[in-house]
Amino acid sequence: MAATDRAARALDRRLDPLRAWPSAKPPHGWIRAVRDALGMSTRQYAARLGVSQPQVVAYEKGEAEETIALANLRRAAEALDCELVYALVPRRPLAEILRQRAEDITDARLARMGHTMRLENQEVTGPDLRRQRDLMIDDLLRGKLRRLWDDAR
Repeated sequence: MAATDRAARALDRRLDPLRAWPSAKPPHGWIRAVRDALGMSTRQYAARLGVSQPQVVAYEKGEAEETIALANLRRAAEALDCELVYALVPRRPLAEILRQRAEDITDARLARMGHTMRLENQEVTGPDLRRQRDLMIDDLLRGKLRRLWDDAR
């Protein structure tokens, strides 16, 4: 097993619990939802955060519009005695994303080669083509994964 494959599988295991986490944030954002749940006014929160009341409103608006800086969101969370949880969670397992990319590249290459081979009446079909496709995919996945993301195939 390649080191990158092990790394992808290890990261997938760490991300599994997050995949089930609901990604929908409250309509006005987490800052306001937690502040409201704690019964804290914007004035009181501003004092805890060490900013002006209009700055609190700007933070809440920025979070709701997804324009707040991550550092400011972390400070806002800390002032609410909250932990900011930040992660990029792939929609599918990383190994599946890598395999799909390798398949797409291989299929594009085989299509180009197939056209040339048909012109020369040397087309490979059926089980031989499937075997060749599997070998090419495996070769891509065993190699440097960075090659998978080059636009030039």
